[in-house]
Amino acid sequence: MATTKSSAKKSTRKKSATPPSRRWSAKVKTDSTKPSPGLFKKSAKAIATELASRKDSPKGPAQAMQMLNFYENRAGRNLSAERKQTLERAKELLHDKVVEKRATKSTKKKAS
Repeated sequence: MATTKSSAKKSTRKKSATPPSRRWSAKVKTDSTKPSPGLFKKSAKAIATELASRKDSPKGPAQAMQMLNFYENRAGRNLSAERKQTLERAKELLHDKVVEKRATKSTKKKAS
């Protein structure tokens, strides 16, 4: 009879030596704007549209892009590949809005 060794799968992720309470993202406190709960679980189009609204981003789509980047950085390795792909698509949509807004501003300046 052949004996089989059961091998336990080891995680390939590194565990952080820094406890959650001492990480940089835990220290960030902001009273400016906060997206509605559950926003980042929606589709890319819904995320981009809601973040670009004046309610969530009074300074426009560029501020929305900052919030999206912050969320993605704060989530770190806990994001699934699917969620990360959705957030990247939302970034592309926001980027298009930023470029569109800049183009509109430049044409208004030329008309003056």
